[in-house]
Amino acid sequence: MESVLSRYENQITILSDYLEEFPETDEPVWILGRQHHLNTDKSKLLLDISARLWFTYRRKFSPIGGTGPSSDAGWGCMLRCGQMMLAQALICRHLGRDWQWEKHKKQPEEYHRILRCFLDRKDCCYSIHQMAQMGVGEGKSIGEWFGPNTVAQVLKKLALFDEWNSLAVYVSMDNTVVIEDIKKMCWSPPQSSSTAHSTAYLHRGALGRNKNTAGFCTGWKPLLLIIPLRLGINHINPVYIDAFKECFKMPQSLGALGGKPNNAYYFIGFLGNELIYLDPHTTQSFVDSEENGTVDDESFHCQQAPHRMKIMNLDPSVALGFFCKEECDFDNWCSLVQKEILKQQSLRMFELVQKHPPHWPPFVPPSKPEVTTTGAELIESTDKLFELEEEFEILSV
Repeated sequence: MESVLSRYENQITILSDYLEEFPETDEPVWILGRQHHLNTDKSKLLLDISARLWFTYRRKFSPIGGTGPSSDAGWGCMLRCGQMMLAQALICRHLGRDWQWEKHKKQPEEYHRILRCFLDRKDCCYSIHQMAQMGVGEGKSIGEWFGPNTVAQVLKKLALFDEWNSLAVYVSMDNTVVIEDIKKMCWSPPQSSSTAHSTAYLHRGALGRNKNTAGFCTGWKPLLLIIPLRLGINHINPVYIDAFKECFKMPQSLGALGGKPNNAYYFIGFLGNELIYLDPHTTQSFVDSEENGTVDDESFHCQQAPHRMKIMNLDPSVALGFFCKEECDFDNWCSLVQKEILKQQSLRMFELVQKHPPHWPPFVPPSKPEVTTTGAELIESTDKLFELEEEFEILSV
């Protein structure tokens, strides 16, 4: 017991040292729907931040596509931010928002299974390999920089192949979230077993790692809601700042993707008029899972001082993320949006409507396409997987 307490106290001491960069203030710090006070619970704040999964540039992984890059340094930062947002959704889904990470502490199997989804291997469902390859179908060459909307579209399509997490991923278009469409998607019936058996996966390994051993089930599919936005022309319009900050207070918050031109960050909260973010621009070596399925996870948690930037320095192209595990969470989110976001009568950040707009094409919940591949190699072209969608495309950051 003493050794456990000693290790915990040492971690608190180290983290508290990092907090010296924070100003002395009575203003609360908001991190993904949780409020912290610097003058009373500094250590809890840093423990909360260090518990988030941190994905950075990596090197020395197997070449993408067999002959492509073996590092994403210089081009993969937005993909890594997308991974971080999705990983936070999976943490909330399987472990809960208040789960905490501690170095050298044994973690549940679900935690290691989540990590394995993101390892830099072609057979991991949300690896840099899968995201870069799926980006080809969005008009992005492997090694090309992604914007927030492109990453959102890639995650939506990859999630169709992930039965273990069984997420419904909704990416809004035209700054509009449609309640009717989301409920239709989250309550859509599962695939029939015959369809499921006839459908191939991107990779045989990804199938093995993410198959839902409990079988298909009915009910509400946990929702990952991504809202790509442009909050100005060349700079963020100050009229959006309060609403943008309000999103980090919501219990469903997964933060935001954004940053500066060609520099993506994962924003997880704010203090005053400064945003707090995790920075993927550190190059680390490839880490694989152990034989027993666990992952040496120390390099997947940021144990340094959190980065901050003035909110007015944010590029206007962003994507907000929210996670609703149950339908009641989504209903609550809708109520919060009505109360806090839509109170602005003009220049609203986005719209929330009940019914599908009549001038839009009919909404069809996305389904896993049938793929004629052995699953042993990367698909050469994703055009065969998905027809080009008429999505609202955000200008490149």
